[in-house]
Amino acid sequence: MHINQQQREGFYEVLFGRRDVRREFLPDAIPDEVLQRILLAAHHAPSVGFMQPWDFIVVKDVHTRRAIKQGFEQANDESAAMFDGERKEAYQQLKLEGIEEAPLGICITCDRQRTGNVVLGKTIKPEMDLYSAVCAAQNLWLSARAENIGVGWVSILHDQVLREALKIPANLEIIGYFCLGYVKAFQQTPDLERYGWQSRRDPKQAIHYEQWGNQQAD
Repeated sequence: MHINQQQREGFYEVLFGRRDVRREFLPDAIPDEVLQRILLAAHHAPSVGFMQPWDFIVVKDVHTRRAIKQGFEQANDESAAMFDGERKEAYQQLKLEGIEEAPLGICITCDRQRTGNVVLGKTIKPEMDLYSAVCAAQNLWLSARAENIGVGWVSILHDQVLREALKIPANLEIIGYFCLGYVKAFQQTPDLERYGWQSRRDPKQAIHYEQWGNQQAD
């Protein structure tokens, strides 16, 4: 399929309009047909050896989400203690999750043995299955944005909290827990940039030509 100019511009609008949402969630339920489109898009992520190592646990139960929120609160206190002075004060002012505000969460896992012990593409870099599952997370995020649904990745959370709350088998790796929901508005600027925590790096600083450190194109 050839992508025309309108489709290309729409894709970039979705890409650059993606945000990590924490505070703008609405309680409105996500229709099942919309959720299924998002999950199908996530399932169509690239995967090394076509092993498709991911699974998606959809979490709507309020008691389960409350247990996850309690796990976040503990981990957040631990994290705050790692900063000092003004940086610690700034950290404590940030809202870093929307576990109970969002109407649902999705936990993405990775089965590193899904297609056996020897997998095409993993023979030299065995961590490629984890990277594949992260691609599924990116697909989920972008497709949700295309549906005008916000997503927030809750990384300040011990895996054991999710294992216990969601009955995740010990042999599975946990990629992340994501909050999903419609939002009041998508911010133009990422929260951590808006609140002075970190500015966006100049993309030119991230591009090297032919060798590391050569940042001048021929």
